[in-house]
Amino acid sequence: MIRSDDLVFFVRSAALGGFSEAAREADLLPGQVSAAIQRLERELGIRLFARSTRSLRLTAEGERYLPHAQAALASLRAGREQLRGDGGELAGVLQVALPSDLGRNVLLPWLAAFRRQHPKLVLRLFFSDRVTDVFREPVDVAVRYNPPADASFVALPLAPHNRRVLVASPGYVERRGRPATLEALTQHDGLSIALGGRIHERWTFFEGEQRRAVTVRSPIQCDDGEVAHRLALDGEGIAYKSWLDVGEDVRAGHLVQLLPQLAGEPAPLHLVCPHRGQYSPAVQQLHQLLRQRCEALAASLPAPRRAGTTSPRPRQSKATTPAHRKETRP
Repeated sequence: MIRSDDLVFFVRSAALGGFSEAAREADLLPGQVSAAIQRLERELGIRLFARSTRSLRLTAEGERYLPHAQAALASLRAGREQLRGDGGELAGVLQVALPSDLGRNVLLPWLAAFRRQHPKLVLRLFFSDRVTDVFREPVDVAVRYNPPADASFVALPLAPHNRRVLVASPGYVERRGRPATLEALTQHDGLSIALGGRIHERWTFFEGEQRRAVTVRSPIQCDDGEVAHRLALDGEGIAYKSWLDVGEDVRAGHLVQLLPQLAGEPAPLHLVCPHRGQYSPAVQQLHQLLRQRCEALAASLPAPRRAGTTSPRPRQSKATTPAHRKETRP
């Protein structure tokens, strides 16, 4: 008979890349985790891992079995949460991966309020712009821009019509000028994001039905969207950011939208689950809350300007960091 603990050690060993790491996480000896994996392999009659003195990787059979093990554990967890429920009260641990900028400066207060409404619920939050693998990593759901078109994922919409926009501080525009064309961006300082060993310095736009792109010069590069946002606020260059990230700063006059005649890349925001079995009551209520809040935020922000529209000239702010953002920054 397959033990649930053995499934847990299999899933965590696959996610962490080793028996020692999984044992350390569970405060056990590596030999105990290794024994659990061997016991599971005997029950299944297959090898789940290819082992060597220096590496551990899933076999082809292990790769195929992993989502089934995850689904089984998720089902057990959902059943446990339902039994523990007291009048619909949420309990247990909910692990959520969040994009760095949006997570810290927009979503974090909403998540804190959500946890206060459910005092028996523990929220475990992970902030990073690295794309979280919801199958392998210890998260239940992830808030993502542009989730992959993969049938194995469940992508629940939060802000499906969100786009990217070009922004810079009023001080930068005064010092360096406002680019009038896409080609003029090559003469400016871009603030590019480097993720997965790749620098995202080729920015794409749409002019009507025509798709256009430009490669920007990036004297400062970083692997964190919040850092790029802060550098833009400090006048260090032009950022290409999600409207949800920067719309409030544009409205407040801390940032200026550039090249409004061009539509930026779509950046739809979703709550991603590895499979429908993980759509627990906690995830359902979190999705409902985040969608309502994102829709309210999008409605409260001015639409990104397009050519031919008018908007008040942004004021020059004395502070480089808006007051409403200070509380949530590390």
